[in-house]
Amino acid sequence: MKVILVNGSPHKNGCTNRALEEIQMQLVKEGVDSEIFWIGTSVQGCIGCFRCGQTGKCVFDDKVGEFLNLAKSADAFVFGSAVYYGSATGSITSFMDRVFFSGTGYMEDKPVASVVSCRRGGASEAFAQLNMYYMMNNMPVVSSQYWNQVHGFTPEDVEQDAEGLQTMRTLAINMAWLLKGIEAGREKGLARPKRETWVATNFIR
Repeated sequence: MKVILVNGSPHKNGCTNRALEEIQMQLVKEGVDSEIFWIGTSVQGCIGCFRCGQTGKCVFDDKVGEFLNLAKSADAFVFGSAVYYGSATGSITSFMDRVFFSGTGYMEDKPVASVVSCRRGGASEAFAQLNMYYMMNNMPVVSSQYWNQVHGFTPEDVEQDAEGLQTMRTLAINMAWLLKGIEAGREKGLARPKRETWVATNFIR
């Protein structure tokens, strides 16, 4: 079992990374492998060309393609972001737009969670923004004891957020429990859900 932890902050070793590290340390204790994937400082946004539907991959060759190669064999994901003006960062928004548009098949039915870090406010809005992607992709969303957020201006500040770090550890425990449950079901012959063919209803005719 492997979880990909996505760092969507432009700061590789900032507060968002500290939150993901806490999750990673707990996953080790739970016997689950993980990797922190930093998306970098700049990600091209989706241009709605729909070429990925024809070729199976995005036309832009960057971190999105690198991530999707990992996603093929990953079992679960955590997407983390700093909070800018009450929203997720522009880079992770562009990243997730393209990941979920061009790589939906690699994400479906896999457990997922969001993590946000902020100095003071706006965490709930950014958290809700990230969760919107999963609800359209049949992904079990892993919860914790509180909304998955840490507070601080520096990683050292985050160290003082005892509840925030505990929330990260609880998230890891719940993620591992769900993954082990899915694995046990698979061993018993439980197949992935069979769903209806998607129906798109357009309101402008």
